[in-house]
Amino acid sequence: MNKVVSNADEAVRGIEDGMTLMLGGFGLCGLPENSIAALVKKGVKNLTCISNNAGVDDFGIGLMLKQRQVKKMISSYVGENAEFERQLLSGELEVELIPQGTLATRCMAAGYGMPAIFTPAGIGTEVAEGKEVRNFKGKDYLMEMAFEADFAIVKAWKGDTMGNLVYRATARNFNAVMAMAGNVTIAEVEELVEPGELDPDHIHTPGIYVHRIYQGKNYQKRIEQRTVTKK
Repeated sequence: MNKVVSNADEAVRGIEDGMTLMLGGFGLCGLPENSIAALVKKGVKNLTCISNNAGVDDFGIGLMLKQRQVKKMISSYVGENAEFERQLLSGELEVELIPQGTLATRCMAAGYGMPAIFTPAGIGTEVAEGKEVRNFKGKDYLMEMAFEADFAIVKAWKGDTMGNLVYRATARNFNAVMAMAGNVTIAEVEELVEPGELDPDHIHTPGIYVHRIYQGKNYQKRIEQRTVTKK
């Protein structure tokens, strides 16, 4: 199977209005920047986006929010995006806030083929409303369903043409669990190499999970909050 596509536009083919997307990244680290730009260009709308955060106003998913492409955000943190806040308060955007560990584990469950997980996070709060609670050994656990995503879009440091991926440092974040979880997984990488050039012991995502891969370009690698020591 030839998994290599020539660019981001070709990688996002088949993504249509109303679909559910997983997008890797944490803050502004490890975002699939090229793929997001291609989605903005494509103009698809009414998307449900599963992501740790909603980007910032002029970067990441924030670009899609600006173009009114997102119908619903499923995230664990959304505090740095003024446009997101405006759309939420005005009722233009549906939002489901999820504890970060629950978000990661629901991604993992989808990748492992598990229909649901049980977690103590959210018990006794609004998060638990309308959901099944079971007691195990005297402790209540909330049942959360595995995510169902049409596409997972991730970004890695290196990848080979068979789809094996290596993430660099904290850019591994949600990319690794989301790469396993989409019906179709798109990976953009900073460097695309031939099979055998990656050390097998260093591969984080096996190529079996990846359906399309391409080499991105012009990565900004922004820092969301820069804190420096005064001299």
